[in-house]
Amino acid sequence: MFSGPRRWGARGDYERVPEGPEAQKCNPEKSASFFSRMTYSWFSRIILLGYKKPLEREDLFELNESDSSYIVCPIFEKQWRKEVLRNQERQEIKASFHKEARARKPSLLYALWNTFKFVLIQVALFKVFADILSFTSPLIMKQMIIFCEHRQDFGWRGYGYALALFVVVFLQTLILQQYQRFNMLTSAKIKTAVIGLIYKKALLLSNVSRKRFSTGEVINLMSADAQQLMDLTANLNLLWSAPLQILMAVSLLWQELGPAVLAGTAVLVLVIPINALVATRVKKLKKSQTKNKDKQIKLLNEILHGIKILKLYAWEPSYKKKIVEIREQELEVQKSAGYLAVFSMLTLTCIPFLTRISLGRLEDFLNTEELLPQNIETNYIGDHAIGFTNASFSWDKTGIPVLKNLNIKIPEGALVAVIGQVGSGKSSVLSAMLGEMEKLTGVVQRKGSVAYVAQQAWIQNCILQENILFGSTMQKQFYEQVLEACALLPDLEQLPNGDQTEIGERGVNISGGQKHRVSLARAVYSRADIYLLDDPFSAVDVHIGKQLFEKVIGSSGILKNKTRVLVTHNLTLLPQMDLIVVMESGRVAQMGTYQELLSKTRNLTHLLQAFSEQEKAHALKRVSVINSRTILKDQILEQNDRPSLDQGKQFSMKKEKIPIGGVKFSTILKYLQAFGWLWVWLSVASYVGQNLVGIGQNLWLSAWAKEAKHMNEFTEWKQIRSNKLNIYGLLGLMQGFFVCSGAYILTRGSLAASRTLYAQLLDNVLHLPLQFFETSPIGQIINRFTKDMFIIDMRFHYYLRTWVNCTLDVIGTVLVIVGALPLFILGVIPLVFLYFTIQRYYVASSRQIRRLAGASRSPIISHFSETLSGVSTIRAFGHEQRFIQQNKEVVNENLVCFYNNVISNRWLSVRLEFLGNLMVFFAALLAVLAGSSIDSAIVGLSISYALNAPWIMSKRPPAQWPNKGIVEFINYQARYRDDLGLALQDITFQTHGEEKIGIVGRTGAGKSTLSNCLFRIVERSGGKIIIDGIDISTIGLHDLRGKLNIIPQDPVLFSGTLQMNLDPLDKYSDCQLWEVLELCHLKEFVQSLPKKLLHEISEGGENLSVGQRQLVCLARALLRKTKILILDEATASIDFETDNLVQTTVRKEFSDCTILTIAHRLHSIIDSDRVLVLDSGRITEFGTPQNLICKKGLFFEMLTEAGITQDSVTK
Repeated sequence: MFSGPRRWGARGDYERVPEGPEAQKCNPEKSASFFSRMTYSWFSRIILLGYKKPLEREDLFELNESDSSYIVCPIFEKQWRKEVLRNQERQEIKASFHKEARARKPSLLYALWNTFKFVLIQVALFKVFADILSFTSPLIMKQMIIFCEHRQDFGWRGYGYALALFVVVFLQTLILQQYQRFNMLTSAKIKTAVIGLIYKKALLLSNVSRKRFSTGEVINLMSADAQQLMDLTANLNLLWSAPLQILMAVSLLWQELGPAVLAGTAVLVLVIPINALVATRVKKLKKSQTKNKDKQIKLLNEILHGIKILKLYAWEPSYKKKIVEIREQELEVQKSAGYLAVFSMLTLTCIPFLTRISLGRLEDFLNTEELLPQNIETNYIGDHAIGFTNASFSWDKTGIPVLKNLNIKIPEGALVAVIGQVGSGKSSVLSAMLGEMEKLTGVVQRKGSVAYVAQQAWIQNCILQENILFGSTMQKQFYEQVLEACALLPDLEQLPNGDQTEIGERGVNISGGQKHRVSLARAVYSRADIYLLDDPFSAVDVHIGKQLFEKVIGSSGILKNKTRVLVTHNLTLLPQMDLIVVMESGRVAQMGTYQELLSKTRNLTHLLQAFSEQEKAHALKRVSVINSRTILKDQILEQNDRPSLDQGKQFSMKKEKIPIGGVKFSTILKYLQAFGWLWVWLSVASYVGQNLVGIGQNLWLSAWAKEAKHMNEFTEWKQIRSNKLNIYGLLGLMQGFFVCSGAYILTRGSLAASRTLYAQLLDNVLHLPLQFFETSPIGQIINRFTKDMFIIDMRFHYYLRTWVNCTLDVIGTVLVIVGALPLFILGVIPLVFLYFTIQRYYVASSRQIRRLAGASRSPIISHFSETLSGVSTIRAFGHEQRFIQQNKEVVNENLVCFYNNVISNRWLSVRLEFLGNLMVFFAALLAVLAGSSIDSAIVGLSISYALNAPWIMSKRPPAQWPNKGIVEFINYQARYRDDLGLALQDITFQTHGEEKIGIVGRTGAGKSTLSNCLFRIVERSGGKIIIDGIDISTIGLHDLRGKLNIIPQDPVLFSGTLQMNLDPLDKYSDCQLWEVLELCHLKEFVQSLPKKLLHEISEGGENLSVGQRQLVCLARALLRKTKILILDEATASIDFETDNLVQTTVRKEFSDCTILTIAHRLHSIIDSDRVLVLDSGRITEFGTPQNLICKKGLFFEMLTEAGITQDSVTK
């Protein structure tokens, strides 16, 4: 993700590590001469290099130090803090005078002004000088016209005027391009500063604020609203420059026309209030559009994170419909705004209104609640590492307490277990220790640094080693000790690049067990004082869990002298605990050592009895623990002979592909087709028409002036005035009609293109195979839907209109000047040659720089999204500053590309405008040389023109298919990618109807791959799968997935109501929903919620425990009762008692179905009709549990490791 290596200094300061003298291309701007800086000649080497070869990031010039995010962000943050403090002082002063003073938020605009005021003033001065010079040209042109009328003054004065005109327009070009350069870079620095502040704020948000601002909304603030501020700065000077130019124009016209100019002024005055009304309307539309964008990005972000669930349940059409509905609302707003854009002064008037909306949204976010570090006391007297005294907690200040009256003292170095049923508050206790919850009452104390292992492992998109080091320095011996203790060494031996293998976003290319072990290794390597471990054994095999406990957490593990708080469902570990906390309904039901609780209370006895009943029901009997060294040795020996757990899935995240060469004609054609050919030709006709009428107006006015000059009497002039004026007015009306028609047609066409291209993009993305999402950073995908679609929606039609107008203006200009001065054609030919030469060099470089800039935006969004998903872990480790620096780095990379893009545009503008200036000079010079052969009106016309050059398949299964539930694999092979090894090899087996099959194997044996193949998430490389007589490769994906059922390993929920999460397709009644909730033991919990089925699930289901989320997923499966059910580690996150209830429910409700169960907990499959044992992607054993035990093969070894004896199985 990041451009180069980095390290942390001795004091924790971030340092960039150089990679040699060529690591960063030195910026030659400072050492360039004055002339080179004014004409941007110092940038020519990049232009020439880009012409020779496609530019890469390493070829670009670095930023000046003062422009980098490393300098800009801290300065702005300092000013923002000052503004916050000033605001607090103002509120205190107001409060002392007024009891009910209205709260005023700190002003983001004021903080920005204090940060950038000097450079903004410098930009304004450039603009003033450029405007003054733009009105100097007409004054010189007036003298040339007078000169041409009075040839008696012929001499060198005419050549002087021509030269003076050239010098003035050339100076104007240089100053205007400096203005543009500083203006654009300042606007980019403002955007950079705001993004930095948003990122820092996102790391500090309280849980209340995180519920208020979803990930999608925060990303929208960073992209859309920060961009709006950037646009404000770019157009800021128009607010005063436009009125100044109008005043100067009116004053010049007054000198020429006298009081007649007041008519035009009156029209301008009349238009201002109309435009103000329009701007007010646009402000309302913008607010509506912004809300729609927030909804769209929020939903899209959730869809991309839960894409596997959508594909497994065939829910893509339902969620596509939801996004399209939001998109249509957005396009309706865009259409209204587009029609209002017909008013010429709309952009100028709307700038402050539109920016006020973004400023308000940003200020709301930046002033929202933060976590309060003072909630946790760190300086106290006592030998306990963690302490709660009468402490109650809630997820928000006004909410119902989730934890009540906690009184816990955890001694330093103690091993503590927190146990209880699903929803009892176990994970909430850890959140309270971390300071993630709102403290309502009591005292919380914590001593020392913290390491946290979340229940859902958070993995970064970087190499495995960086995931473990997590910013710490490498200490080889301890690092290898950690790898060995966390059972990662066998995996590293099989990974393509060992610990240098890149891990995909959210750890998509490693198994659930590996994610948890990497997460645990990260915590162990941090050498913290306190370790908070939220059920780290839920996703690992039994023998791996034993090793982790013995070598990491237990009394002989690496952490034996550390304070360890372990949330667990594994009650067999309790005898080894120093302290046990039993949670029930958010309270501490009992607390003490194992023996104390066993002898004094019934609570622990009750739990152990439930566990014993489960053991009895599943014929469990613990035996002595096998020596862990023997297990590890056997594990390594076995895994050396087979591929690693997910070797079939070893692929790196794809870097964004940057196209090279010109834009393909097919791309342009695709846009024009989406635009609609009718609207294309009508647009061309309207713009050609308005340019022809415009030229006609000027020619008519010139002819009128020529005739008037030769008239001797006023009456004669008065006679022709009416006719001339009527025709001139008619031409004006025609031009107005063409302009309005062009705006309307362009709006209609661009809306059609936006709708079509968005629909195609969304449809294509939802139909891509799962591997695409596992190898493509989410930031890249979101970037397509945000920034790229923003260009299609808002910018592209503007670029198109500008290009058409510019092309027609150039053609018209040349034709008018050549018509007036035929010799001008001699000057045009070399100018045209130079123009195309410059363009050819520029386009090759600029196009690639723009592509690099586009690609550099994706890592910003990816890093932002990744940070938001792991913010609890980042805060627990205290690594906020490190991640802030990483954000500055990715933002700086984008800023480097933007800087080079701005300079390349200025390089081109200076040269093209210089050619335009030469055109002006030639036109003026020819007018002087023409002497008396040309009329002064034609001279004025020609020079003024020179100054202004500008998824379902045909074969479908029967409706009742499958009706038996017979699944048959025949010589089946599968791989995750063509260049990778087989993940499944020669799989052949057949189930009977309504049979219960257990699928087991060590981590990485291919268990989850088998279920993926059933849903065609992974396509076959050979063989076939037949379900009830139909080859599944011959039917459509939706037909297949709609007929299968799965309870997945990861309990993914989407924001929205509980009802929507259970039944997004609205197929079932409320009565049916309550029925399945009762079967899943969730009915009582849901009835206790204020809105019951309409209870709002927060983003990612964060307001439910992981166990509750898993039960919701079970409820989904019960609703979709099909003939075939796959359970993929479905009960890994729930306690044994609830697991027992769930297994009973599944056996009862799916008694007439074929069930394929993938499980780490062998007790859940021990009563299966048959067991399928996988190893290295092959079937090693398949038969009844009793027969496999008699064979004493791999299944027997796994049972022995889990402590299950042959006698207990046969009971």
